Amino acid sequence: MFGKSFKSKMPAAHEALPGRAERMSVPTAHHVTPGPLVPTDAHLKVAMFGMGCFWGAERMFWQTPGVVSTNVGYAGGYTPNPTYEEVCSGGTGHVEVVRVFYDPARVSYDDLLRVFWEGHDPTQGMRQHGDIGTQYRSSIYYYDDEQRRAADASRDAYQQQLKRAGHSDITTEIEPAPEFYFAETYHQQYLAKNPGGYCGHGGTGVTCPVGLTADSLRS
Repeated sequence: MFGKSFKSKMPAAHEALPGRAERMSVPTAHHVTPGPLVPTDAHLKVAMFGMGCFWGAERMFWQTPGVVSTNVGYAGGYTPNPTYEEVCSGGTGHVEVVRVFYDPARVSYDDLLRVFWEGHDPTQGMRQHGDIGTQYRSSIYYYDDEQRRAADASRDAYQQQLKRAGHSDITTEIEPAPEFYFAETYHQQYLAKNPGGYCGHGGTGVTCPVGLTADSLRS
């Protein structure tokens, strides 16, 4: 995850690697939570976040009460079914993301947004601390208008708090959820399988006022 030369400029669609039609093969069971990797319960909702290296990001979410399952993968780029090596090359445009299946009766989307904002530094552009490259950019991919409104409101509110603490502008992209491509099996729940593995995450130390609007914070 580190010690490599990463590209930090998004490729154009015509410059992206060609990829492949074959899907990544992954286990059916989650390594940590008691259940399938991809649950099909009708009452569950889905969220997707990019916040740097997906190893540490995934752990933050599977440790969140109300989260039923997590998957890591690639999204927001051009190359179909990319490999980790291709994503690392900067030639696919993808972000390392965590897809989160959660029970809205036990945890709200606002609560997940708080984990997202406080779990990384959303002001760094194409990097996350020592991890540099397009795959590490901060991203929220929403599945419906309710998630979009919540993401926008939380960004605006958190920006006010960050400014007061002397931080730069948020660079997080907030976009409709693109196609999710699974990462390789060894990446899934990596830090549960490798407890001493690398995790380069670190937030700003600024509390996210989820549930408040930017206007209410200014008043």
